Parts: sequence; structure tokens; C-alpha cells
Amino acid sequence: MIHDENDGGFISHLAELRKRLIHSFVFLLFFFIACYFFAEHLYGFLVEPFAQAVKDDGSSRRLIFTALQETFLTYLKVSFFTAFFVTCPFFLIQIWKFIAPGLYKHEKTAILPYLVLTPVLFLLGGMLVYYLIMPLAIKFFLSFESSGMSTNLPIQLEAKVNEYLSLVMKLIFAFGISFQLPVVLSLLARVGVVDSEFLKKRRKYVVVIIFAAAAILTPPDPITQIGLAIPLLILYELSIFSVKFIENKKLKDSNA
Repeated sequence: MIHDENDGGFISHLAELRKRLIHSFVFLLFFFIACYFFAEHLYGFLVEPFAQAVKDDGSSRRLIFTALQETFLTYLKVSFFTAFFVTCPFFLIQIWKFIAPGLYKHEKTAILPYLVLTPVLFLLGGMLVYYLIMPLAIKFFLSFESSGMSTNLPIQLEAKVNEYLSLVMKLIFAFGISFQLPVVLSLLARVGVVDSEFLKKRRKYVVVIIFAAAAILTPPDPITQIGLAIPLLILYELSIFSVKFIENKKLKDSNA
């Protein structure tokens, strides 16, 4: 009888998880279709850093595509990218509603801030890319153009729509995911995997790892690599304070 009740409870949990996943994907599909109708405007928003970087250089700039289907596929990508970005909080809400009934009150209090902080940090990473890193990186790459005085033929950028979108998406995801560092380290501290002293002693190794990760995740230019590494180093230092705060809170609760 107990075995049957356990099986019934497990099946009901799976049914609830299936229902929430279906709701999430329907929500994502709805936003994907809606975003496609505004795909040109959304792509124009992503192109704005490039447009601002080249507006005063006196050259006639354009974005090109070299395959018939390239712009269509690019609009599909930007629509899905935007829909996924918008619906991520909804996915997190569904996850929270699924796991919350099985948690104690103090566990809910501990986990809820991370569910709120995760999309906020991702958004901050994306904003850093859009408003600071991309304009600087574009100007850096454009500095390699040549008028033809020393190369016999001019060298001028004609960016492809798909390649530009891929670069922007890669940078936003790289920065957004990397900005989850405080969340990851704080969660590890809560389960006892790391502590503040451990993080302090490994600081010099972490600096090397962060710059290596920045070199892998970003294009091979110093602007984006340093632009990712420096915020991560700052977030790492903030994570140490966060972990120390968690340790003090645990100590206070144990003495209470």
C-alpha cells in the first residue's frame, strides 16, 4: 500500500512537471511568433551599437547577406533569442512553483533570492555588452580598415547580418552566464562546498582562470576579453563577501 502511494505521488509529480513544461514551451512559442512580426525592429535594436559606432566616419555603411535564406534565418534566430530572453523569468517561476511545495519555509527563504537574482545578473551582463563592450569592440575592429594607400586596394568592412547577430548573441550569452558567478558560489557555500577562506586563498588561480575563460568565450580581441574579465573579477570579490555573510548567518543561527 505504501509502495502504491509512493508510485502515485511520483506519477503525480511527473504529471505536474509535464504540465508546467508544456505551459512554458507554449508561452515561449507564443512570444516567438509575436517577436517574429517585429523581427526587423528587434534586429535594428541589436544593430544600433554598430550604427552608432560608424555614423560619423564618413563612409557609406551597410549590412549584407550572401545567401537567399540568410536574412530570413537571421530573423528567426533573433525572434527566438528575444522570446527566450523574455520568457526566462516565466520558466524560473514555473520551476519555483514546482519545487516550492516540497520545501521548508527557511529553504524557500534561502532559494527565492537566487531565482530573482539570476535573471537580473543576466540582464546586467547583456546591458554591459550592448552599451559598452560592443561599441568599443566595433571601433577596435574598424581600426584595421585601410584606405588603400599602403595595400593598393582599400580594406573596408561589409558585415553580414547573420555573422553580426551571431557575435552579439554569443557575447550576450557569454556575459550573462558569466555574471551568474556570485549565484553559483553562494549556492556552493550554502551546501558547504566552499567557504570564504577557500575563495580568498585561491584568488590568484581564479584570476588566471577568469582571463582564460574570457579568452575562450569572447572574440580574439583585448576589448571584449578585458571587458568580461574585469567584471568577473569584481563579481568574484563580491562573492567572497556574500559567502562570508552566509557563514556569519549560519553561525548566528547555530548559536541561537
